[in-house]
Amino acid sequence: MSRAESYVGLLRGVNVGGKHKLPMKALVETVSSCDCANVRTYIQSGNVVFTASRGIARKLPMVLAKKIEDRFGFAVPVILRRRDELARVVRDNPFLGEGMPENLLHVYFLAGNPSAGALQTLDPRRSAPDQFRVVGQEIYLHLPNGMADTKLTSAYFDSRLETVCTARNWATLLKLLELMNG
Repeated sequence: MSRAESYVGLLRGVNVGGKHKLPMKALVETVSSCDCANVRTYIQSGNVVFTASRGIARKLPMVLAKKIEDRFGFAVPVILRRRDELARVVRDNPFLGEGMPENLLHVYFLAGNPSAGALQTLDPRRSAPDQFRVVGQEIYLHLPNGMADTKLTSAYFDSRLETVCTARNWATLLKLLELMNG
């Protein structure tokens, strides 16, 4: 049996605009029922930190999505990152090295690796002055006009990269990493 590691589950589109209501207590119960331990949530937008073996974690996105759909009646993508992966995301943000203010930074987490061909379909001028950089399974964003006014949406990236993504702002990522380290 493999040892337990710390993970973050990032659920897309829960408790946003009154849609897809998912109480965090119920999310804790649901994740706990999947053989995960030390389960806790952060804010109401589908962030859950827990420990699990890699074997459990490998299946968890599909298992958890199914349990949520069965219990709450809506489908929700679930993207996982291990603590070391989230630490790398925080450490390697290219916009930090360029001195961009942290309150303008966001990251999209991709469920899968985009192909080189799919990456070529992205338009860097789509939403100027907004900027993005794709690094592995993350898209780093610098959004001077904010997330609400950008054309760099999850729908845009999902359709171009043929995967599913979910975004978090920089402050949330730092808090999630803190929770995973604690």
